[in-house]
Amino acid sequence: MKLNQVIITGGAGYIGSHTVVELIHAGYEPVIIDNFSNSHPRVLDGLERILNRRPQLFEVDCCDETALNGVFESCLQQGNIAGVIHFAAFKAVGESTAEPLQYFRNNIGSTAALLAVMHRHGVGSFVFSSSCTVYGQPEQIPVDEHAPFLPAESPYGYTKQACERLISDAHFAHSELNVTLLRYFNPIGAHPTGLIGELPLGHPNNLIPFLTQATAGLRDPLTVFGNDYPTADGTCVRDYIHVVDLAKAHVAALNWLQDQHHACEALNLGTGNGSTVLQVIQAFETANNIQVPHAIGPRRPGDVTAIYADAKKAKKLIGWECELSLEEALKDAWNWQKKLGETS
Repeated sequence: MKLNQVIITGGAGYIGSHTVVELIHAGYEPVIIDNFSNSHPRVLDGLERILNRRPQLFEVDCCDETALNGVFESCLQQGNIAGVIHFAAFKAVGESTAEPLQYFRNNIGSTAALLAVMHRHGVGSFVFSSSCTVYGQPEQIPVDEHAPFLPAESPYGYTKQACERLISDAHFAHSELNVTLLRYFNPIGAHPTGLIGELPLGHPNNLIPFLTQATAGLRDPLTVFGNDYPTADGTCVRDYIHVVDLAKAHVAALNWLQDQHHACEALNLGTGNGSTVLQVIQAFETANNIQVPHAIGPRRPGDVTAIYADAKKAKKLIGWECELSLEEALKDAWNWQKKLGETS
């Protein structure tokens, strides 16, 4: 039987691994490309326990066009390639300000290489993992897809803007290329089984893994970066979306692309509600009946004050909207952290 394959770069990462699960539930055959530069092979063990089989993996650097070409050739011998979902990118705002050259090479370089190989093999459906950082510090919130790209607040944000431009230019140049640019807000939570979740290597750069590790006593108290922003309690506002909801959005976007001809659409993925950092801490404490050790620190370079989504277009175009709450996401995140402690 010919396989209905989806190449998923960065498929052993946080969002990628959850999307692998949802792709299989939807009848696709995911093919993971990951070099484990920002993920861990143990994720494959969790996927195997959830799915009762181990997904196919190619350990390849997505900046290596020759190696990517080999993956596509191998897949095409097994069946068709229904599309590509591109997650493989470095994603930490703070790290990008310290290591901009790495971010430019990896994020932009991998996207260019992947588009070239897709064009060579006539693969036309492309789902891109973008970010609300493309909007910079928005002039109005909630942010819809018509908001202009303002100057990026970090090298990471700039790489997402540059990749979107590159993908859009490739779309206009190549008639077979159909694209969804998924601009998501702040993914949190974990699979309800607790078998996969966010597993940052080294020092966490996102709020929730640092929060859960601090609560578990694995790190010093959580630092809240600034409490003098013009928000309800002085801390930054973000739109936190359950990673399972986010994974399902990628499947919905891919399904939609199968029926399109030369489409290129940007979609915001979020709940439409903003929460401050202190509100998230309080919600975590309420959801899990535990105290979060935390302290106020200085602002962090590259952080925008507030941003949350207008996600009406995603519901209208691909039939997707969030189903899971902030509290459910925080419960799942804590369950994942506790299971990590049991296996470490």
